[in-house]
Amino acid sequence: MSTVNQEPYRVGGKSFTAVAINTAAKAGEWIKSRLGDIRQVHVKYSPHDLVTEVDKGSEKMIKNLIMTHFPHHAFLGEEGVEPGPLASASALENVSEAEYLWIVDPVDGTTNYVHGFPFFSVSIALAYKGEVIVGVVYDPMRDELFVAEKGKGAYLRSVKLNVCSQISLSESLVATGFPADRSGALAVNMAGMTAIIPRVRNVRNAGSAALHMAYVASGRLTGFWEIGLNAWDLAAGALLVQEAGGKVTDTAGSPYTLSVRNVMATNSSIHDEMQQVLQEAGGTGL
Repeated sequence: MSTVNQEPYRVGGKSFTAVAINTAAKAGEWIKSRLGDIRQVHVKYSPHDLVTEVDKGSEKMIKNLIMTHFPHHAFLGEEGVEPGPLASASALENVSEAEYLWIVDPVDGTTNYVHGFPFFSVSIALAYKGEVIVGVVYDPMRDELFVAEKGKGAYLRSVKLNVCSQISLSESLVATGFPADRSGALAVNMAGMTAIIPRVRNVRNAGSAALHMAYVASGRLTGFWEIGLNAWDLAAGALLVQEAGGKVTDTAGSPYTLSVRNVMATNSSIHDEMQQVLQEAGGTGL
């Protein structure tokens, strides 16, 4: 797996990608070591939106490691933002002018983590002038580290990733999630799910958007959509999918940006068909 970058993806001789990889690996091993040893679980935006001392500790570790190498870069981490979509949008707006912005979810899949369900990840992305140029998603339970650099492909264990070859929804295995916002986003997502389920081979919801997108990039899933996500849920995974030959947009089909909250990520071949089904079902949230 290459971690050597070219300008503008190097600063002071330090590879952005190497720092992201090393940081994700260290944080992932730490959260794995704490599995089953959680002392406090708190509710954030809703009873379905949890945070633990491990989330906060992981984010602190990640931020400290990144800032050691790149002290002048901006940082946006989930645990540094007040709960709720308005706060998330405001936090992203506050750093929108940053030249380099690290976007981090220290434990993507906290509910899984709390229950000991082994599907969670560390997600680290770096954006340059608003465009993601590095994305790393690490699954510590499987020791799978997915890495993407803009223009250089996506990799897992030094093997280049490619999206799967299915060409229709009827052949597809897709994934979604159940939003923490049970009063708004969940109803929209369920409308989409009701329409999608009869059209696909099957649907999965494993509880980590970052890993779902990594699975699209690696061909394990044909597509993924969800309503009401945040920049830290999506940034790294979006680059993985794009660099593996897939397509990422919002649920209306507009190009992916850091501000997208309602997302579709596919192998590209099923993208239009999937978007049309969601649109007709009122499942886009837009």
